Amino acid sequence: QVQLVESGGGLVQPGGSLRLTCTPSGFTFGTNVVSWHRQAPDKERELVADITWNGGHISYAESVKDRFTISRDNAKNTVHLQMNSLKPEDTAIYYCYTRGHWGQGTQVTVSS
Repeated sequence: QVQLVESGGGLVQPGGSLRLTCTPSGFTFGTNVVSWHRQAPDKERELVADITWNGGHISYAESVKDRFTISRDNAKNTVHLQMNSLKPEDTAIYYCYTRGHWGQGTQVTVSS
């Protein structure tokens, strides 16, 4: 079965950190771009960050620049999203995407 699995979400206080992980099942990332997206309640899904196969090109949404870092380990077939200095407005379900596949999402809640 081909699927993407996200993990690492949870509840964190403002200013805290979380590290999300995306792992494919039934396929590999290969040389494809992998991206993280998020969707907050009553809002459209938005692109957070993406990364090319060798990390040569990375882009971030303006709202997360200098706070979030996307990285990938091709040997381990994983992609991470390190999220620092989290704000309440970062609260959302975070999804991994590549090759036409979406993960089921992982909930991130930033609240005191």
